[in-house]
Amino acid sequence: MPLAAALDVSHLPDYAYDWALVDVETSGLIARRDRILSVAVLTFGPDGVQTGEYSTLLNPGCDPGPVHIHGLTAERLDGAPAFEQVAGRIGALLQDRVMVAHNAQFDYDFLAHEFARARLHLPVNQRLCTLALNRRVEPPAADLSLASLAAHYGVPQTSAHDALDDTRVLAGIFRSSLAEAARLDAPLPLVPCPPRQNPQFAPNPPKTPCAYRNPGRPAPGGPLVQGMKIAITGETATSRAELVARAVAAGLNIMSSVSRHTSALVTNDGASGSAKARRAIAEGVPIVDEHAFLKLLGEVRPGTPHENQPARRAPEATTPPVTPTPSLDMTATAAAVPAPRRPESTPSAKPFGRRRVLVLGGTHEEASAARTRVVELGGAAAINLSASVTDIVLLPGGELDRRMTRVSSLGLPVRAPSWLGALSCEPADSPAQDGATADVLPRGGVIDLPTAGHWYVSASWGQQTNCEIDLVAFVLDEDEQVSCDEDFVFYSAPESPDGAIRLLCDGPTEQTVAVDLAALPPAAHRIAVAAAIDGAATFGDIGAVQLSLAPGIDAPVAAQATLDAATSERTLLLAEIYRRGPRWRFRAVGQGYDHGLETLVRGYGVEVE
Repeated sequence: MPLAAALDVSHLPDYAYDWALVDVETSGLIARRDRILSVAVLTFGPDGVQTGEYSTLLNPGCDPGPVHIHGLTAERLDGAPAFEQVAGRIGALLQDRVMVAHNAQFDYDFLAHEFARARLHLPVNQRLCTLALNRRVEPPAADLSLASLAAHYGVPQTSAHDALDDTRVLAGIFRSSLAEAARLDAPLPLVPCPPRQNPQFAPNPPKTPCAYRNPGRPAPGGPLVQGMKIAITGETATSRAELVARAVAAGLNIMSSVSRHTSALVTNDGASGSAKARRAIAEGVPIVDEHAFLKLLGEVRPGTPHENQPARRAPEATTPPVTPTPSLDMTATAAAVPAPRRPESTPSAKPFGRRRVLVLGGTHEEASAARTRVVELGGAAAINLSASVTDIVLLPGGELDRRMTRVSSLGLPVRAPSWLGALSCEPADSPAQDGATADVLPRGGVIDLPTAGHWYVSASWGQQTNCEIDLVAFVLDEDEQVSCDEDFVFYSAPESPDGAIRLLCDGPTEQTVAVDLAALPPAAHRIAVAAAIDGAATFGDIGAVQLSLAPGIDAPVAAQATLDAATSERTLLLAEIYRRGPRWRFRAVGQGYDHGLETLVRGYGVEVE
């Protein structure tokens, strides 16, 4: 089948690629553990003509997992080839092509692990996610699932979760999405591959969570109490593994670094000059030797369990952990998830209720003020030109923006800045997306999360050529500190050991932190999501960052915010998900700092070499 009967983008350099459309069905959701059961690949040229097709079942050599979803029983897979037997043919189809998939990181990670098991290189240099592409295009679909997009674009779907049929459906969706991107002159969200983490290596085993709250430091000569934070450094007569095991069994919280919240440091050489020893001395942390510690382990007093302790009230204004100068086919369905709500919210009668406004031109401060005004009027501030944009506000210099040519061809109304002062503005003509409404949050805005399930916090920004922006996340305890270095999730360690926090790269200008609240340890009090610039640029150069919250990777957005730092910040605290009483809350923060990522990381207790 042709990719598009009338879609030949070979004359458009920004869209003219050789494509390999891929779908996999798997035995589970974790690429480092589960296996591919079936795979399909369709290849196309820039002119939209199909050049190849291949699909096969695979014998994974393990339990096939959720048969009720994919219908692939062990009996049906018996006799199918193993992946290593067909890896060469799959690799030939992927070679020198952009890999396209719906939730492409999922398919890419599974293929990367399968190729690694076969001791082969996955020949993919770039990938494109049709989820990310449609988030950029923003079609008026119910959500961004394969089924909803197929219905919106008029693509027939006959057999869901069949790899070949899903790939053919994907081809139709991609055809229409690519046409929309070209119509809007939207850059394609191409992601360089492979990822920066070697797929052959799994995250470290999760740290045993401590069930007790931190009681602080022991009194001089006093006993240890369950929940105390203990760090160990230097050589010990007892093996480090045995010391840790005995301390954990006694109810102590073994930390990988020292902070002001550490209860005691165990070392036989306090003057060793190690980083932990130096920090302990600087912070006044008690230092005990191995012999004294082993004796104290026999007399550990009972602590206060997390679940029996009234939850500490989270501050309604962010308290940063440091004192620098200020200047979220792995789909979690949202079908049964109630909408988040603002605490003590009231119905809105604001005039911009259905408007999505793109501000062009002006200084950073002028554009930021205009976007803030849009939100005050009840609208949403866009940062990219998409199908959902209803109005353009043109500030001085905006007429020179390259998007203005496309704005004119689309017939979008162009407004003067004074339009934002007209409190009686009429509602937008375009309806909300199939009745879906996202709560538009101002900076500092808070909503309650109805369930402790999966949530996806996504951030996107304008295309840059002189720097990279990295999304990071921290799992923090009641002391606003990480319990171990692995509670810091970033590009080189994109998944916490327990899998509760994952970093997903959806494009060069869009990244997502996936949070499984139910999988967090009881000590987890807050998840902080931040963005950091790698380079000399500042967030004043970058412009606004668009933040969204959704209960599934392809689910409708439940809340969104457009955050503007001031001028000179290089690190931006975007959002927090935190406990408040018996429930979780989400806050759009938007607090910037002039310092780099390293200072923020150290402030949260991560040991940086």
